[in-house]
Amino acid sequence: MAYEPERTGQVQPLADLARNGAREEPGLVRVRVERDNLDLAKIWSIIGLFTIAVLTVVYTMSAVLMPITLAVVVGLILGLLADKLHKLGLPPILSAILLSTLFGLGVFLIVNALAEPVANLAQNAPDMVEGAVKRIMPYLQRIEWLRITPASFTSGPVSMEGLLTNTGSILQLLAAGLTPALVQALIFFAALLLFLMGRLQLRKALILTFRNRDKRLTAIRILNAIEEALGFYFATAALVYASIGAVVTVIAYFGGLSMPVLWGVFAFISSFVPYLGFALMTLSLAAAGILSHDTLIIGVLPALAFFSIHLVTENLVIPGVMGKRLEINPFIIFVAIIFWSWMWGAVGAMLALPLSLIVMTIINETLPDDRPMPQLPG
Repeated sequence: MAYEPERTGQVQPLADLARNGAREEPGLVRVRVERDNLDLAKIWSIIGLFTIAVLTVVYTMSAVLMPITLAVVVGLILGLLADKLHKLGLPPILSAILLSTLFGLGVFLIVNALAEPVANLAQNAPDMVEGAVKRIMPYLQRIEWLRITPASFTSGPVSMEGLLTNTGSILQLLAAGLTPALVQALIFFAALLLFLMGRLQLRKALILTFRNRDKRLTAIRILNAIEEALGFYFATAALVYASIGAVVTVIAYFGGLSMPVLWGVFAFISSFVPYLGFALMTLSLAAAGILSHDTLIIGVLPALAFFSIHLVTENLVIPGVMGKRLEINPFIIFVAIIFWSWMWGAVGAMLALPLSLIVMTIINETLPDDRPMPQLPG
């Protein structure tokens, strides 16, 4: 009886078979590729170098990427409204022009409302600083290790003359940065208009980049989930934070603070930056209250009222309205705010939450719901 050798053929790794969705064919030998620690170190080194390169590009090109990213996020938020206008028979070009115009008008009205109070605040800043020094001096003198006396505020960098000199240099820096800010504003509105006009074409092109039908369906599901999550969150948050702004206006009015409407607008805007905006607003109300009243307890009442209202809103109202589908780990949000604030400043802090929502939505839609849960001891 003649010996017949074992049939062998082309070797194809298991990873390639799983990735291509192919079945094992006759003549193919299944080979399991095992990588040692050196191979893993090379892979992670390449990933790390690529991540550093991407972050470097994002940081150095912030003047261009920041307004474009902000325009894309705003366009995704307005995407649901654009779809409703399209269903009503409005062409995409007209809906894009209408939405971008309304958004620009809203920004203009907010800036115009803040211009006069901010100008008055800057004009009265020296008197406010002098009053603050006189008010807090008795408390500072009780802390001996600080070694602060009234003479500390009459000479040196914290004196009135030094503060005015530093204020002048700050104003010069702001004036120098005004032109780049205007250029970035133009980039933002142009990108927002063009994104809203070509949003459907971009969406279709992104979906068609995938050849597999299942992957195309997954891409459609992810895009729909991102638009729904962003639109639902910011629509609900805008209503809730507008209510907080109205309440803060009333608190500032009855709390004896000047320009109560300005405090309400600041409360509305700062609420969109989790944790940092809330802390800054509370400290600002406390400082303004202490300067406006002779009694320390009465001075901090507006800050305590805002603290209580915002605490109840963030922990009871918003989770009760939105449910658990948009919950993000608070530590992840905090780290994202710090990171994007370092990368892009104040705009980065405002973009931290939307970008976190986008990443969370992609992860939730990509990972299967029926994945096995680990068995924990106990």
